[in-house]
Amino acid sequence: MIAVVYSSSRYAHWKLSDRGQILSNFKTHGINPFFNDEKFILQLLNKNTQLINNAEKIKRIYFFGAGASSLESKEIVSNAFIKFFKNGKVFVEHDLQAAALATCIDQRGIVGVLGTGSNAAYFDGKKIIDNNFGLGYLLGDEGAANWLGIQLLKYFLSDNLPENIEEKFRKKFDLDRKQLLDKIYKKGSPTLFLNSCADFLIDNHNDKFVKKLVTGGFIEYIKMYILPLSEKYPEAPIYFVGVIAAEFQELLYDTASTFNIKIYGVIKEPIYNLVKYYSNKN
Repeated sequence: MIAVVYSSSRYAHWKLSDRGQILSNFKTHGINPFFNDEKFILQLLNKNTQLINNAEKIKRIYFFGAGASSLESKEIVSNAFIKFFKNGKVFVEHDLQAAALATCIDQRGIVGVLGTGSNAAYFDGKKIIDNNFGLGYLLGDEGAANWLGIQLLKYFLSDNLPENIEEKFRKKFDLDRKQLLDKIYKKGSPTLFLNSCADFLIDNHNDKFVKKLVTGGFIEYIKMYILPLSEKYPEAPIYFVGVIAAEFQELLYDTASTFNIKIYGVIKEPIYNLVKYYSNKN
């Protein structure tokens, strides 16, 4: 049995598979070694009955997650997993590697991530190269849920939201200015709240203001991440993964076309392709 895990800071998507057959499919709290230590990860694993019941049967664990870019951050995850999955061999990689395998398979290409955070890289058919692994929600994540959530809050807190959107926002969140600022600056995991703001945008995806806001994020993202890569690797096909890329797919295609960029495909959740990929490898 193998376990494939694709994790953002918000949630981790798990699939347990044996000989290509999915035996279990579930989500847990996200695992990000930038925010979560080994103790937290172990506690999380020990709270899930499906993992407890199958821990000794799982022989290989393929974990892909945001924040798992450095050797130190990978060790935080692998050390916790090794203690829990006592009979399993653990592989830990950044979520960009997962995105590349799910879209490019074993071929060369450029892969962009537009989910909770944003990133992009060139994949040479085996590994990710030419990448800074993102700057996080404070300095980067252009076009992704974190960035979109921040922009929405800035418009709301500066009284610049269109009346119809402001009314819907107040109805959904029912929070005053102080409570909103506390969620960003004083509460734990501000990205979870920023993601809920991005969910609000998805729910109102046909609104004129929302389309303009998201398009602006995509323009910033393409300029920052995609154009430099496409200029360096002009023959490489370009793929995207992530909930924002998928939910605003039409806007993404339209925005990319203004830069003469062709998108070869968009995948919302790469874990389905990852399970197939590793089932064929084992």
